[in-house]
Amino acid sequence: MSQSTAVPSPSSSQARSAKAAPSSEDLQRIQRKRKQVLRLGVVGLLALVAVSQSLASRHSQIHDLIEALGLAAIGVCIFGRGWCSLYIGGRKKTELVTTGPYSMSRNPLYVFSFIGAFGVGAQTGSVVMGLLFSVLCWLVFRSVVLREEAMLAERFGRAFGRYMNTVPRFRPTWFRWRDEETLVCKPRLFLTTTRDAIWFLAAGPVFEGVKLLQENGWLKPVIWLP
Repeated sequence: MSQSTAVPSPSSSQARSAKAAPSSEDLQRIQRKRKQVLRLGVVGLLALVAVSQSLASRHSQIHDLIEALGLAAIGVCIFGRGWCSLYIGGRKKTELVTTGPYSMSRNPLYVFSFIGAFGVGAQTGSVVMGLLFSVLCWLVFRSVVLREEAMLAERFGRAFGRYMNTVPRFRPTWFRWRDEETLVCKPRLFLTTTRDAIWFLAAGPVFEGVKLLQENGWLKPVIWLP
């Protein structure tokens, strides 16, 4: 599927990257490496959470407001990832999906993950921690996105070149919204995608436990973050 407006064909650099596109096996290996890096990053951030504390008191209104903002972000992430899965429906490797959320951003699933990562970090009561979690998520996914784009460029050629030229990689462009009258959905994929995002909610009780350990002197914070 391609945009109705005329757009320039892919540049020579895009063509070269398409020739060097990874295979499905390469992409799976990259995904596995990405998960390993993500796990290590999460462990590092958890260690940072253990030795840091929000400048706002745990019982203050600003602390509660930041946590509520984080929960709202996690809710947006869960809803958004499920919404994207209705459109992608397992078609990512066989069709070029450019409608619904994919008409505004080439990688809306990842965008919602960034929002969810911010929500996880915000459960500490610190906006800075939320931003750190979001930046880590972006760094981990960026390399995967570049390789996925190379594979899609090889598979869909000029159609993907036009799509790249009109739809940003991450930043949503609301005015480009296009939809379909009917969708063929895969309930299993929808449930899997939504279930994976629900794990973000575990941050709330985990970080509350860390705060209790700090209050009782079991953990000593050495960093205070706004």
